[in-house]
Amino acid sequence: MAGRYEISDYGWDLIEYIVSPPQTMGRPRRDDRQVLNGIFWILCSGAKWRDLPERYGPRKTVYDRFRQWRDDGTFEAILARLQLRLRKDGLMDHDTWMIDSTSIRATRAASGGGKKGGTTNP
Repeated sequence: MAGRYEISDYGWDLIEYIVSPPQTMGRPRRDDRQVLNGIFWILCSGAKWRDLPERYGPRKTVYDRFRQWRDDGTFEAILARLQLRLRKDGLMDHDTWMIDSTSIRATRAASGGGKKGGTTNP
């Protein structure tokens, strides 16, 4: 059974080949599942990296792996894999799926219109 911010065995089976490719040489890596759980803990809890519990490994390792996976497209590959799985299971209609939709009203000054009652230079 997975903890509060930890990936389940089923979820890990779906993405393990993306996150944890076989390693043929070099120094053994820290457990990728443990690191991913540490990343989830940070993202879900909103805590600072320095507050990462020791059970997830050294915070520098977890942070470095987060940056690496962010920059090399690993997270996008995971998302694409999960989308395909949801579509295959009939749980997601690709035409209506979205992650987030936010609208924020900007001030007039943000568009260069100046403040109310203020004068504009010619």
